[in-house]
Amino acid sequence: VQLQASGGGLVQAGGSLRLSCAASEGTFRDYGMGWFRQPPGKEREFVAAITWSGFSTKYADSVKGRFTISRDNAKKMVYLQMNSLKPEDTAVYYCTRSRTGGVVATTAQYDFWGQGTLVTVSS
Repeated sequence: VQLQASGGGLVQAGGSLRLSCAASEGTFRDYGMGWFRQPPGKEREFVAAITWSGFSTKYADSVKGRFTISRDNAKKMVYLQMNSLKPEDTAVYYCTRSRTGGVVATTAQYDFWGQGTLVTVSS
């Protein structure tokens, strides 16, 4: 499966962005999906995950209450709505497909990765 993330950009602190991830080829609806991010000079970290059905989600503590992950299986799309953005949210954001249908939070549990989209939050 190929994943294409989009929607990143420059936003002021307190603002919002919506990231989108389009999946093409391969199976989409049977697998959980996730978003990770890699801040400048740091390792990639978990942000959010959603089950194949969309009924269950999981968030990193740092984004809980501000970010919302969702999916549309008919359109093969995954979204990350980001509100109340902070400068520490600045990172390259990656969408990824899980090896299973559940919500998982480590990079080893994901097998396909998109190319990333840059989010920059200014103070």
